[in-house]
Amino acid sequence: MSERRGRKSSYTIDVILCTALSDQLAVLLWRTPDEKEKWALPWDHGSPDESLENTAAQITTDALGSVPAWLEQVGAFNAEKRHPSEAEISVAYAGLVPAGTLPPVGGSYAWFAIGELPALAPRQRSMLDNAISMLRTRMDQSPVAFRLLPPTFTLSELQHMYELLLGKRLHKASFRRALSAAFLVEPTEEWRSEGRGRPAQLFRYAPRKRRPAQRGIRLDMLPQ
Repeated sequence: MSERRGRKSSYTIDVILCTALSDQLAVLLWRTPDEKEKWALPWDHGSPDESLENTAAQITTDALGSVPAWLEQVGAFNAEKRHPSEAEISVAYAGLVPAGTLPPVGGSYAWFAIGELPALAPRQRSMLDNAISMLRTRMDQSPVAFRLLPPTFTLSELQHMYELLLGKRLHKASFRRALSAAFLVEPTEEWRSEGRGRPAQLFRYAPRKRRPAQRGIRLDMLPQ
């Protein structure tokens, strides 16, 4: 974390960075020197000389070396729940990182699957839960799932990212019909082998400008 960590302030900026880890959504955690919370969301004290957005961007740069393409504010959380800094208020940001992004070498950061998280301070746990809820809500308005993918991908990979974010399985044929109706992707001239069978064509995110701004996809869930 930055050198400001040693300076006290009345509020913190906390960042929830998510990626795809095998078959689960994962979040980046920072190993702390605190005996109560061994792991925490990356955070830093706020500064009156720097905007909230710039502080959040700096935290992600400290953690991963760059700012993710998608980084948005989740909201503010008050002192009703404890934070590692004991600050009165925390402002949370959520970011999405392409699958395969490695944390810095050295052991200070690590990806944890959402279903296998260590104990977090109550306020940070609340921020994480709210961030995941926001991501799922935003999927109908923003290309959230595409932020977890490289520039080109197969439709199976895209469906997998939707399933990770939603926490539910999707009907393959219905997903592809809905994707086609939403005009969100275009095919490339590249193909990739996905094991047995014919190679799969690669696509890129390329919404048509002529269609309405709404980016929602009507999705049919499979029974759990």
